[in-house]
Amino acid sequence: MQDIWCHIHSLMPIDAAARAACLSRTFLSSWRCYPKLDLGCYPKLTLTRRALCPKTYGADLSLRIGSILRNHSGTGIEELTLFLYEDEEYIFPISLPSLGVRSSIRSLELRSCVFRPTPELGPLRGLTRLALRDVRITGLKLECLLSNSLALELLDLIHCHRIIFLKIPSVLLQLSCVKVRGCSYLRAVQNKAPNLSSFTLYGQVSKLSLGATLPMMKVFVMRCDKVIRYARANLPPIMPNLETLELGSTFEVNTPMLPSKFLNLKHLIIQVNGETLSPSYDYFSLISFLDASPSLETWWLDHESVFEGSSHLRQLPECHHDRLKSFEVIGFSSAKGLVELTCCIVKSAVSLERLRLDTLCGDIRCSDGNDSDSWDICEPISEALLEEAIRGVAAIRKYIEDKVPPTANLIVLEPCPRCHTTTVDHGW
Repeated sequence: MQDIWCHIHSLMPIDAAARAACLSRTFLSSWRCYPKLDLGCYPKLTLTRRALCPKTYGADLSLRIGSILRNHSGTGIEELTLFLYEDEEYIFPISLPSLGVRSSIRSLELRSCVFRPTPELGPLRGLTRLALRDVRITGLKLECLLSNSLALELLDLIHCHRIIFLKIPSVLLQLSCVKVRGCSYLRAVQNKAPNLSSFTLYGQVSKLSLGATLPMMKVFVMRCDKVIRYARANLPPIMPNLETLELGSTFEVNTPMLPSKFLNLKHLIIQVNGETLSPSYDYFSLISFLDASPSLETWWLDHESVFEGSSHLRQLPECHHDRLKSFEVIGFSSAKGLVELTCCIVKSAVSLERLRLDTLCGDIRCSDGNDSDSWDICEPISEALLEEAIRGVAAIRKYIEDKVPPTANLIVLEPCPRCHTTTVDHGW
C-alpha cells in the first residue's frame, strides 16, 4: 500500500507534494522518497507563499516551514530559498531544525521575513552564498551570522533597512563579493575580510572602510553624491588592480585633472542625473578618466541633460589613447561639455571600433525606430526631452560625424520619425 501512496505522491508537482506532506502523515512518509528531491549533487528547495498555502499565517506558517525543513533533513539541501509577502512577519527559525540541513546548505536566500540568528544557530560550515532582501535583521545579528559562516563567498543585501552599521569580520577568508543596495538607514560599512575583490554599494554612507582588501579590488561599484570626483581623486593609489569601475551620482562637481593613474582599469560606467546637476557642471571634465586609464577598453556614459550648446569647442592637446574600443552615451544631448568630451575621445582613441550615441536615454522604440530592441510603439517622452534629442542629433552631424574614422562604427539613435514629431530650432 505504501508503494501506491509513493507513486501517487510522485505524480504531484513539488509545491503540491510539499503541502500534502504537511497535511497528511501518509504523504509525510512518502515525501522522504519523493523523486523530484533526488537532484543528484545539487538539491534545491524553494518555498514560496503560494507553495506554503496563502491562507496560512503566524504560528501555523512557522510550523509548516519547520515541518518541511525537518522532513528534508536527510536529503542534503544545498539551496534553500524562502519567498514571502513584503508585509509578512514570519520569523525564520533561530536554529535550523536539523544538523543535516545546517551542514549541507550552500546557498540561503530569504525575502520578506524577520531573521534573528543567535549563537545557538551554530556554524553554517558549507554556506557560500547569503542573500537577504526586505529582511528585518540588525547589523549585530548579521555580524553574528557571518562569524559562523566561514566558507561564505558572496553576501548580497537588498532593502534591509534595520542595518545601520555593517561589519564584515576578518574570519571570512573566502569572501570575494559584497553587494549592498537600498539599505536606506545604513551609515557605515567596515570590512575586515582580507580577500574581497568585488564591492557594490548603492546609498550614502558616512563611513566606508574596506580595510586591507583595497589592493585586491577588481570591481568597485558605488552610487552616491559626488562619488565621481571622489573616485578620481582617491581610488587610483589605493586600488591599483581595479579593472571595472561603476559610478552613479545625482549631485556632482567637476572632475579634476590629476597625475594619478588607473593603470589596470578596463571598463568604466558613469551614470549622472542631469536634472539635479548644476548648470555649471562640465561634462568635459570627465576626460580626466580617459587621461588616467591607459588600459581602458569600454566606457559607458548614461545621463539625462537639457543644456544649450556652443559652437566653440575645447580640445586637449597631445591626448592619445590606444586601448579604448567602445564608447557609448545614453541620453546624448547638445551640452557643450558632452560634445567636447565625445570629440576628444573620437580624436584621441585611435583604437576606437564602436561609438554609440543614444539621444533618448534608452527609451523603448517602436519597430520603425533605429534600435534593435523594438516595440510596436515608442515610449512617450516630454516635449523638452524630444527637443533636446533633436538638438543632440544636430550636434552629432555638425561636430562629431565627420571626425569619426572609417575604422569605427558610428551608431546614432535618433527620435522616431513616426512617434516623435516636432519642429525645433536646432540652435547651432
